Amino acid sequence: MPDLSGKVAIVTGAGRYRGIGRDTALALAQAGADVAVTGTGRSPDTFPDDEKAMGWRDIESVADEIRAIGRRALTIVADLGDPSQARGIVEKTVAELGSVDILVNNAAFAMAEDRVPVVELDDTIWHRVLDIKVHGSYYASKTAAQAMIRQGNGGSIIMVSSIAGKIQPRNFAAYVVANMSLQGLTGSLSKELGHYNINVNTVCPGVIDTSRWDNKRDNTPGGREDWERLESNIPMGRPGTGTDVASTIVFLCSEEGHWISGQSINIDGGQVSSH
Repeated sequence: MPDLSGKVAIVTGAGRYRGIGRDTALALAQAGADVAVTGTGRSPDTFPDDEKAMGWRDIESVADEIRAIGRRALTIVADLGDPSQARGIVEKTVAELGSVDILVNNAAFAMAEDRVPVVELDDTIWHRVLDIKVHGSYYASKTAAQAMIRQGNGGSIIMVSSIAGKIQPRNFAAYVVANMSLQGLTGSLSKELGHYNINVNTVCPGVIDTSRWDNKRDNTPGGREDWERLESNIPMGRPGTGTDVASTIVFLCSEEGHWISGQSINIDGGQVSSH
């Protein structure tokens, strides 16, 4: 297992029980890092049934799990679409945990209202998708990079994008543009920050079995059939898990994976075989 002892990581969008953010935060902690986790402060009324049943407390529950591993944890409620709050997650982490060595930009707008044809897309939703995923990642990455440069010990920045940014399906325009933008930001940042020993990469998950898919899978006409169709298009025969994505992120943040930079890596069971 990669050793991240002494490192401090931030994972945005980490409050869901079944989510890439939580699995990444726990994997980083298991590798030795202290972890700050962010969430939106969503109301328990909006939690999925499984979270309600277990008395889930969003990022506070994730922080408890991190502490149970033996690492320090910090919780930050923030709207990543607000520039000052996006910058603030880095500033608060440095103030309370002492540094920032790893930033994982995972936060995204909830899947639902944006998955319509462009001619029907609400302009407010378009801006909200980009504000959280693109602008939030920009401000957080910029502030984290500044801190890493001051610290002088290098670091890692990870964007959680999607294969949607490469295959560009219909009715996904806002999501496609947001994810393509993260891949472009990764390329430019990797060239700007490499000489500071900071690597920057994007992971591009395919179909991952998280609560983000619950609305589409269970609450729409033909939802179960849609889910089964998605599964049938995965060469390895199953949707991914948050752990599938988290293990790659931990590797990219470790000494073993540090020379990898500027890449957009598909984690999708073989669906997309191009860069």
